[in-house]
Parts: sequence; C-alpha cells; structure tokens
Amino acid sequence: METIIILVFVFGYLAITLEHTIKIDKLIPALVMMAISWALISLGIDAFPQWFDSAKHTLMENFGMLGHEEKMHLMEETLLHHLGKTAEILIFLMGAMTIVEIIDYFDGFSTIKSAVKFRSRRKILWLFSILAFVLSAIIDNLTATIVLISILQKIVKDRDIRIWYAGLIIIAANAGGAWSPIGDVTTTMLWIGDRVSTGKLFLYLFIPSVICMVVPTILASFLKPFKGDLELQDNDDKPTNKYSSTMLFLGLGAIVFVPFFKVITHLPPYVGMMLSLGIVAIFAEIYTNSRFSISQVDHGESVSSDHHSPVHRSLSRIEMPSILFFLGILMAVAALESLGILFGFADGLKENIGLLGTEPSGTIVSDLVVLLLGVGSAVIDNVPLVAASLGMFTEALDDQLWHFIAYSAGTGGSMLIIGSAAGVVAMGMEKIDFFWYLKKISWLALVGFIAGAAAFMFTRTLF
Repeated sequence: METIIILVFVFGYLAITLEHTIKIDKLIPALVMMAISWALISLGIDAFPQWFDSAKHTLMENFGMLGHEEKMHLMEETLLHHLGKTAEILIFLMGAMTIVEIIDYFDGFSTIKSAVKFRSRRKILWLFSILAFVLSAIIDNLTATIVLISILQKIVKDRDIRIWYAGLIIIAANAGGAWSPIGDVTTTMLWIGDRVSTGKLFLYLFIPSVICMVVPTILASFLKPFKGDLELQDNDDKPTNKYSSTMLFLGLGAIVFVPFFKVITHLPPYVGMMLSLGIVAIFAEIYTNSRFSISQVDHGESVSSDHHSPVHRSLSRIEMPSILFFLGILMAVAALESLGILFGFADGLKENIGLLGTEPSGTIVSDLVVLLLGVGSAVIDNVPLVAASLGMFTEALDDQLWHFIAYSAGTGGSMLIIGSAAGVVAMGMEKIDFFWYLKKISWLALVGFIAGAAAFMFTRTLF
C-alpha cells in the first residue's frame, strides 16, 4: 500500500510539472493526489507498520499493537493536525493577497508608476530590480511580480525589451522573498512551522539575497538590451483615487506589522494578518462610503454600499487556484510524512551519503543536498520540496540548515521560468517562451544563486 501511495504522489507530481504540456491546471492533480493518498491510508490503515506522530515529531513505537478503531482515531487526529497547520499558511496568504487587492482597488500602485521619468534602460533596470527586491519582501514575490510587470506594460512599449526586464524582475523578486518571512510561500512555511525566526532570517539571508539580486543585475546591465535609452509610453497618468497613496502605505505597513505582532503576542502569524486585514478594510470601507456618499449627493442617486465594497471585490480577485494548489500539495506531503516515508528517507540520506549526523547544517554533504534542493526547485515546484524537508529533518529553530533551505528553495526557482510562482505568472502575463528564458535569463539566475549561496556559507560562520 505504501508503494501505491508513493506512485500516486509521483504521478501527481509529474502532472504538476507538466502543467503547460498536458494543459491541466496544477491545482487539479494536487487536489486529486491529496484525496487519493488519504483515502488509501484510511482503507489500508491496518497494513501500515509505522506511524509518524507529527505533534511530537517522532515515529510511534507501538503503532502496530493498536486496534483498528484506535488507528482510525489517530489518523483522524493527524489529518486534523496537518489541516490546521496548512490552514494557518492558507489563511495568512489569503489575508495578504486581499490587502494587496484593496491597495490596487484604490490605485495605490500608480504612485510607483508615476515615479518613472527617465529613459535610461540601465536606470530602469536597476529601479525595477530594487523595487522587486523590496516589494517582494513586503507583499510576497508573486504579488510583487504581478504589480511590477503591470506597471512595466504601461511604461515600456517594446515587448522584446520588456520581457528582458520581466526576466530580471523574476530573479530580484525571488531573491527579495527569501529573506522575509512573508516574502515567499516557502519561507512563510518555515516561519509558521517554527523553523526560522524573523530576526535570524534577516541576519543570515539578507546579504546573500542582496548578492543574488545584485550580481545578475550588474551582469545584465552590460548586455545589449539594457544599453542606451528606451522609448517610453505616455506616462501622464496620475492616481485616479485621492486615497491612493494613503492606502498604499497603510496596506504595506499593515503587512509589515504582522511579524512584530507575532513577536509581541506569540500568536500564529495568521492572527496578525487578520488584524491587519481588518484595519485596512475599515479604512477602505470608510473612504469608499465617503466617496460614494459625495457622488450620490451630487447626482441625487441612491447607491448600495455593498455593491461598491472594496473588500468584497478584493476577496473575489485573490488567487484561489494558488490557495487550493497549496492545500493539495501540502496535505499530500503530509500523507507521506504520516506514514514515516519522509522520515525513513531522511535516515537513509544521513546513513548512506556522507553520514550527515545530528547536525547536518555544518557538513559539506548537507550543503550539497540543500543546493540540489535549490536546483530541484527550478524543475519542480519549491512548495512540495520545502514541505518534504519539514518532514525529513528535525533540526531546532533557527538551525542554519533551515535558513539555507529557505535561501535555496526561494531563489533556485529563478533558474527556470516554471520554477517559481513569480516566473509562472510572468510567463502568463508576457507570454514568455520557456526556451527563450532558458537561453537568455537562466544563466544569470544560476550565477546569482551560486554567488548568494557562497555568501551564505561565509556569513553563517560570523554568527
């Protein structure tokens, strides 16, 4: 039965990686393999020799001695445990996405767009790379990529030049998301899972992430597409809403507040995100009602406030397919963890390829394993890889291993356009060809990844 469950995972995983070839959205195989895996566990519960206690993070010694009803009860408790942990991540992401959509409702990002007044291709490259790096740390790399490419489409006329900028935005956004607990879903998973803390994450990964962004940008600035001046589109647009700047800074500030809330209250991050969403929503409703009240007085109309609710509109525009994909893949990996498969794989890894020992973060072999995880995240989605690492390793909070995993999984996906959420969304928005990216951008991402990894190996010796 274990073999069948592993095969279900492998084929589901293959369907996810071949999403663009088989024309089936990746959320579908993720949900299917999650449901089938847990169904097979339920049907064959008596045939499994071991069970992994996720709460205590150890294999149960007496699982085989339990009766059928006790095993079923244990399975239900484990399922609820994993669902609770997964829900923490999903609710957190939904809150962050909704705040960003509220900012966009008030045209808040037009403040950034109106700041581009120069025509130097090199200056525009550095502007967007730095913006991608900073914004991704605040509003996550996926959302930052969407925002910046949307702005880029309104500024740069030539698509052939624009896709070059999009490629560097992907690299910078993934680098910026790696050092922030809210910048990348994989880093968020490690943070919510109490593997990394906000302070140590910044301490260990900020410099490597900066290098991962700066090195490719420097190299790209000497390439032909970024030399000379650029023909810009007419950029006389001004914010269409008088509250645009207010909502921009309020929304970004509310998201940045979440890590501080966690440190102060010791509550899970999704609680702080819900508080931030509530505060932003209050101001959004007040500003919207005020605007429509004035409009109604001027035109003698009666307009339903529900029809114009920015919160309702924003909730309807968040990326629910991404949310469901994360649900499916995380719960599918949880099924493998519950059967002790990931635990056994980790033990085999430690025994057979270099004796990683009890502190793998300090060995050459573990560094190679984590680097391979980064390369793997370019080929395979980084979410299941990090989810698997959470089940494979038992290192303590802020062990260097977790920080290296956060860096590798977060930035390694830049090496292929399908390797990260930022890359996939850019591919869709600009119709970027897979092989064009492989030829033109991948080598820049690889150089940046290696440079940042070397910087991490050096900086960790200082702390």
